[in-house]
Amino acid sequence: MRLRLLTLLVGLLLPLSAAAQDATVRQLTEPLAVDPGPVPAAPGDSRAATGGAQTLADILARQRGETIDDSFRRNATGDPDSASGIAAQLGTLGGSSDSELLRAMRYGSADITVTSRSPAADVIMQDGGMWWLQVRQGPLAQYGAWLLGGTLILLALFYLLRGKIRIEGEKAGRTLTRFTSFERFGHWLFAGSFLILGATGLISLFGRTVLIPVFGHQFFSTIAIASKWVHNNVAWAFMLGLAIVILNWTLHNIPNRHDLVWLAKGGGLFSKGVHAPARKFNAGQKMIFWGCVVLGLSISASGLSLLFPFEMPMFAKTFAILNDIGASGWVGLAPLPEQLAAQEEMQYAQLWHAIIAFVFMAMIFAHIYLGTIGMEGAFDAMGTGEVDEQWAREHHGLWVDEVKARQAASGSATPAE
Repeated sequence: MRLRLLTLLVGLLLPLSAAAQDATVRQLTEPLAVDPGPVPAAPGDSRAATGGAQTLADILARQRGETIDDSFRRNATGDPDSASGIAAQLGTLGGSSDSELLRAMRYGSADITVTSRSPAADVIMQDGGMWWLQVRQGPLAQYGAWLLGGTLILLALFYLLRGKIRIEGEKAGRTLTRFTSFERFGHWLFAGSFLILGATGLISLFGRTVLIPVFGHQFFSTIAIASKWVHNNVAWAFMLGLAIVILNWTLHNIPNRHDLVWLAKGGGLFSKGVHAPARKFNAGQKMIFWGCVVLGLSISASGLSLLFPFEMPMFAKTFAILNDIGASGWVGLAPLPEQLAAQEEMQYAQLWHAIIAFVFMAMIFAHIYLGTIGMEGAFDAMGTGEVDEQWAREHHGLWVDEVKARQAASGSATPAE
C-alpha cells in the first residue's frame, strides 16, 4: 500500500514539476523576443532576500538592454573581512568564493593568469553582447531593409515618370575615349567586389530570417560558411579597387564653379532639352565619387578591425577622442566607454560596418540605375571606354572642348581622352 501511495504521489508531482520548469523557461526567454515593458519586482523580490545576488527583475532588465546599477555585483569580488573561518569550507579561498571570482572575470577585474597565450584569452564572459544582438536583429536589420527597399521604389517611380534619358541630338557616329583600360579595370574591380561583398553581407545579416525558413538549416550553414570566406577574401580586391579609383580620379573630382550651374539645372535629369555644362565629371558624379571614397575608407577601416580585432581596435581610441573634444556630450552620450574588451570592439565595428554598408548600397543603386537603364549611352563609357561624341557634348560639353583642344594642339586626328 505504501509503495502504491508513493508511486501515486510521484506521478502527481512530476507533471507539476515539469510544468513549473516550462513556465520558468518561458518567463526567462520570452522577453528576448517580445518586450513586455518594465517588470515590477514581486513582493519580497529584493536583493536582501537573495543574499545580495541579482533578482529576476535585474535579469529581465538586462535582457531588455536596460541600463541597471550593477555595482552590487561588479564590486562584490571578494572581501577578506567577510571570509569564512579557516576551518570552514570556503576559508581556504582567502575570502573569495567561486561566484565572486566569476563576477570579477565577468567585469574584467580578476587578477588571473591563463595558460593560453592568445589575445583576450582571459575574457571568459563578456557582458555587453545582449544590446548588440538586439540592435543587430532589430533596428539595424529593419531600417536597413527600409533604406534599400525605399531606394529601389524611388528609382522605379523616377523611371516611370521620367523614362530613359536619351540622346536628344543626332548621333555623331564618332567616338571619344572616355576611360582608358586601366581606369575601367579599377572601376570594375571596385564595383564587382562591392557587389559580392554586399550580397554576402546581406546573407550574413538576413540569412537566418530569410534563408532558413525556405531552404533549411543545412543549406544556410553551407551558404553562411562560404559567404564568410568569400567576404573576408574579396575585401582585399575591394580595397585595391578603391585605391586605384582614388589614384585615377581624385584630381578630376575637385569641385569647381560649373558644378553650381549643374546643380541649379538638376543636371538635366528632370527636364528634356536641358543640358548643364560639365567637365570630365559632373557634380552628381563627383558626389558619387566622394561618397565612394569616404564610405569606402570607413568601411575598409571597420572591416580591417573585424579581421584583426586584437591588432587594429578602433572604437576605444575614437571614443576617447570624442570625449576629449566634448562631442559625445552633444548627443547626450558622455562619457563614451574608453576601455573596451576585444569582443566589444568587434561588436561596435560590426554595427558601424553594417550601417555604412547600407548607406553605400543605397547610393550605388542610384549609380547603377543611371549607368544602365536610366541613361542611353552611359554604359558605353565603362563598357568599351568609347562614347558617342553627341552624348559627350550633351552631358560633358566642357570636357569635349578640352579633348578637341588637346587634339588640335597635338595635330592628332585620332580621338583621345
